[in-house]
Amino acid sequence: MAHYTLRQLECFVAVADTGSLSAAAKALHLSDSAVSGAVTELERSLDARLTIRRKAHGVVLTPSGRYVLEHARGILRSSRDLSLHAADAGAELRGTLMLGSYVTLAPTVLARLIDGYAARHPAVELDFLDGGQMQMHDYAASGRVDLAITYDFGLPSGLASLPLYEATPCAVLSADHPLAGRESLTLTELAAEPMILLDVHTSRENTLSMFSEAGLDPAIRFRTSNYEVTRSLVARGMGYAILVQQPAGSRSYEGRELVVLPLDPVPRPVGVSLVWPRDTKPSQAAQAMIDLARETYGEGGAN
Repeated sequence: MAHYTLRQLECFVAVADTGSLSAAAKALHLSDSAVSGAVTELERSLDARLTIRRKAHGVVLTPSGRYVLEHARGILRSSRDLSLHAADAGAELRGTLMLGSYVTLAPTVLARLIDGYAARHPAVELDFLDGGQMQMHDYAASGRVDLAITYDFGLPSGLASLPLYEATPCAVLSADHPLAGRESLTLTELAAEPMILLDVHTSRENTLSMFSEAGLDPAIRFRTSNYEVTRSLVARGMGYAILVQQPAGSRSYEGRELVVLPLDPVPRPVGVSLVWPRDTKPSQAAQAMIDLARETYGEGGAN
């Protein structure tokens, strides 16, 4: 049986996160030699090479190292959870919770959940990261975040999910666009118009696949990875956009009016889910967020 310590795991995770022994040592307030020794002892205990250490090029993980990293995060998280709750079982929930969110879902879903969670569990140290869909999948699978908010297509099999809600793609136009007065629009009508494409993974693929399945090629005028830039360009009459998430307000950052119209036929809805590693039991802090999400968005149930 392998004999390793939590300190060794902590040093190894810090090295993996920072990419170097010196940066990990600084983060942990230890000497470089102490961190290096801890990682070496962990490798000896597990009888596996976990890192490749290169002078001036930092540290990279081996395949074994990437496997151990995923489980090391879970062990450390469980250890912190045990320490926090063993002494004061039944008392106010404490601990840490790191959330991840696909960038276009952060202004609505993430903001709503962390606001409600902070009010309910003020003693939990809450933080978040946002980014692309695949990045959030990787963060959730590796334990970089405890939970992640993503669209539900393309989910890796190793992630469990709680469906939150479904959203339907709509056309967004400027208020003075010639088609703005219609009750609905077809993709055929839009294909001839200039498009402002929200060019981020999953949003891009979802939009382009809608046209491809209809045998159409959209006339893309501009591409941007920024949601609000997309809306601002549309509001100035430079083109239309297909967007899934719609803010409560109908104006761009510049205060220009936008019109949101349904598509005909109605495209398939896009699901939004809260995800976490399937083979890792969520911490008490994470489970409290799962419970809050279920209460907030209804009984979706975990898959």
